[in-house]
Parts: sequence; structure tokens; C-alpha cells
Amino acid sequence: QVQLVESGGGSVQAGGSLRLSCEASALTYCMGWFRQAPGKEREVVARADYGGGTYLTDSVKGRFTVSRDNAKNTVYLQMNSLKPEDTAMYYCAARPPGATVCRVGQQDYNYWGQGTQVTVSS
Repeated sequence: QVQLVESGGGSVQAGGSLRLSCEASALTYCMGWFRQAPGKEREVVARADYGGGTYLTDSVKGRFTVSRDNAKNTVYLQMNSLKPEDTAMYYCAARPPGATVCRVGQQDYNYWGQGTQVTVSS
């Protein structure tokens, strides 16, 4: 069982920045960030692999950066130039520790954090 603890959400004005962190209780090769806005389905935002590979969904490219510190089992999401449409609950997710093929579908992630709210006002 892997536990994920997120931190760093909050409220900012458009154009502001936030940094989300997610610490896993065990080493997992694939970690991702997802978000769900009110009335919308949960969607992938970013993924960071143990080997250094990353993924960012098109709507956040150029504004968000995903990274991880393997020694700390922690993944980060640096969010710059935030827009009101980025408002959502952000969830950290991880595939099982033995999984080394990283995907972006939420069905591939077994472990989820409790979520952290990001609110961007115009």
C-alpha cells in the first residue's frame, strides 16, 4: 500500500503561481497529477517518471513544470501564469511500485492522494 500526501494548494489571482508537492510513502516509478473541476471529469495534468521522463497536458505546457525528487519519493507541480480555468481539486496519483511503464490514464493509477484545492480568481 502506498500513501500519498499532497500539499501546496491555495487561492491566487490570475497570473500567480503555486507549487504543489506530493510525498509517497514508498518508491513508485510512475507518479502523476490529475485535476477535477466542478462539474467536469477528472483529467490528467502531468506525469513524472523515476527515470526522468515527464508529460504535461497541452493546456498547461509553457506554464506548468513537473519534477520529482527520487530520494524523497516526492513529485512537484510548479504552476505559473495560473488562469481561472486552472481552478480545480488537484490529485496526486501513483502506479504500483513494481510498475515501470508509465501512462497517463487515471485507470492505470492505483494510489491517490486526498487532493488539494487550487482556486484562481480573475
